[in-house]
Amino acid sequence: MRLVRQVCPRVSPHWVGDGFHVFPLFAHMAFTKAVSPFLMFDYAAPKQFEPSRRTLGVGKHPHRGFETVTIAFQGEVEHRDSLGHTSVIGKGGVQWMTAARGIVHEEYHSKAFARTGGTFEMAQIWVNLPKKHKMDPPRYQPIDEASIPTAPLRAAAADGACEAETVGQVRVIAGAFDGVTGPAQTMTPIEMWDVKLSVPAARVRLSLPEGHNVMLLVRRGKVHLEADGRDVSEHTLAIFEQTGGAIELSGVEAHTEVLLLAGEPIDEPIAARGPFVMNTQEEIMEAITDYSNGKMG
Repeated sequence: MRLVRQVCPRVSPHWVGDGFHVFPLFAHMAFTKAVSPFLMFDYAAPKQFEPSRRTLGVGKHPHRGFETVTIAFQGEVEHRDSLGHTSVIGKGGVQWMTAARGIVHEEYHSKAFARTGGTFEMAQIWVNLPKKHKMDPPRYQPIDEASIPTAPLRAAAADGACEAETVGQVRVIAGAFDGVTGPAQTMTPIEMWDVKLSVPAARVRLSLPEGHNVMLLVRRGKVHLEADGRDVSEHTLAIFEQTGGAIELSGVEAHTEVLLLAGEPIDEPIAARGPFVMNTQEEIMEAITDYSNGKMG
């Protein structure tokens, strides 16, 4: 599977509320077939926050027609929503919120993290829903670190080798890797893997379904793509051609960490405005009216 483009997120960072300093990784590709079913990918690279008595984050706001996935790599995110869910997503945890027909929520640094300060790193991904699920009841999945299974990552087998060396691990958030299935319940086929490579130059093979859009963010270190003979640097997003198959790569540095996203594209029209993603402008106007009339909680 060959690389299509690399996106460096350091071009135009912006604040979401006053707690999330993010780089928009999709830039001009957001809401397009090139990255479907994913709509948006914001990455908050590691940033130090001083202790604070303030509530840092984003206040109450609505969503309809898609899912928001928040991964807390470092620090803690506190969540509240109009369904009555409250939770703290700690280091290594994930919240998978299916807005569907409508939900209002707020996200902040947790009270404990705000008091002590520290390094904060997270990603938020918007995942589209097909038309048949856009008006389903909303759902919230809090997934803590302990409930995310890991699979050993083995080096690509060399000719004549009896057993491949274990050179890292894959935390399976969604989808399946090497027989290990992630806990996230998804509305369409999606793979979301937190990959750690611990042995430099060890070549690994990540097999993926045919026809899926595939991308990976290098969070730590640098990876070498075998098919292209190119390196992808830290905090860079690599987007691959939509052919499926497998990615073969190696970590150029020890302790390389990669977040891989892959999914079956949704071949439907997209109409979007702010926090609403539907199929037509009429549905967008209906969403705005419903929110104004308190129908999202």
